[in-house]
Amino acid sequence: MAISRVLLIGVDSPIGLTVLRELGAHGLEVICVGRGRQSLGRNSRYCHTFVERPPGAISGWLAALVAEHSVTAVMAVSEGDLLQLARLKGTLKNCTLAVPDSDKLALVLDKQATLAAARTTGIDVPSSWQPENSDELAAKAAEIDYPVAIKWADPPAVADRLSQAGLELEKVEYADDAGALLAILHRYDAFGAYPLVQSYCPGYGLGQMLNMKGGKATLHFQHRRLREWPISGGVSTCCKAEPLSQHREQMVKSEKLLRQIGWEGPAMVEYRHDPASGKYWLMEINWRFWGSIPLAHHARAEFGWEAYRTQVLGETDPMLVRVDPITARYMVPDFKHLLAVLRDSSRGLGRRIGFALRFLGQLLNPATRYYVWSWRDPGPFFADARSIIAKALRRGK
Repeated sequence: MAISRVLLIGVDSPIGLTVLRELGAHGLEVICVGRGRQSLGRNSRYCHTFVERPPGAISGWLAALVAEHSVTAVMAVSEGDLLQLARLKGTLKNCTLAVPDSDKLALVLDKQATLAAARTTGIDVPSSWQPENSDELAAKAAEIDYPVAIKWADPPAVADRLSQAGLELEKVEYADDAGALLAILHRYDAFGAYPLVQSYCPGYGLGQMLNMKGGKATLHFQHRRLREWPISGGVSTCCKAEPLSQHREQMVKSEKLLRQIGWEGPAMVEYRHDPASGKYWLMEINWRFWGSIPLAHHARAEFGWEAYRTQVLGETDPMLVRVDPITARYMVPDFKHLLAVLRDSSRGLGRRIGFALRFLGQLLNPATRYYVWSWRDPGPFFADARSIIAKALRRGK
């Protein structure tokens, strides 16, 4: 029997590396598309063939790669690549593009539409204000409660325009008063569009991950964020698996929300959870493979393989896993988090020392796993270490 081949676009990061490891460990031959020598997936034992990403849009080169390598399925990691692939669904013979439909992507990309759908399923959402023009900013900023979080309602829709205008795409910013909020918003006066303003929700970040097939979840997992980089909000650098016996009612609501949207495939429903009040507020639906997917992988919840199993093979039976109580760390940005804490003079010296000791102590904890390192597949770690050392030496010259 011929071994199936899958084309995986975006093996450069720990996200793509994790998906690659899962597909390869299940016996698939993975044709990896990445951006060069620094690509993590290039050095994985599970990379059957590495292809340096051709220039231009995916539509200009995908069909040729599929034919050349006899590929039967295509998967991708980044938002931009998934959006491109969604527009190509049904155009390749005998090849499945394992991506959501364009109309479903449009819904989850629109934070306002996502929040509206959540309200109908009984999920609490933060109060939101979408600024429309500069004339209303001062009056509205004086009315709302603080602190607030500021983020774009549909980041991919504005990313290129922001870049052309010389502006950074900020994932999230915070303001404690009207002056700070207006300083952020006025940055975009000439741009002609403004990010969404949401009330700040106390608590910690809780992610509930599900793989949907035919209106039902075939795989469940959840984690708690422990650290991020930047500290103000960004990629999860340390996270902990949460037992499925916890947050059960909220998991039911998460599945109901995805079912109502008509979602197919993996998604993470992100909340802020306040243990003191017991409340959960929906932040967003992360519809691509998320940054902390290595934790799920190490806990034996293999969302990369599950996406292939359900979307390509068409299997619908649930995948039951026993979640191990582990943590996972993304070491380079996690050390950046540590350095930022140590430099923060607003924290007492004792607090900073205590944080550093706990941080380093996690390295000795047998329940700690890592985003890149794997005993079964050490190549990406050593290649990444060589790259980091080489960059440091170049900066030192």
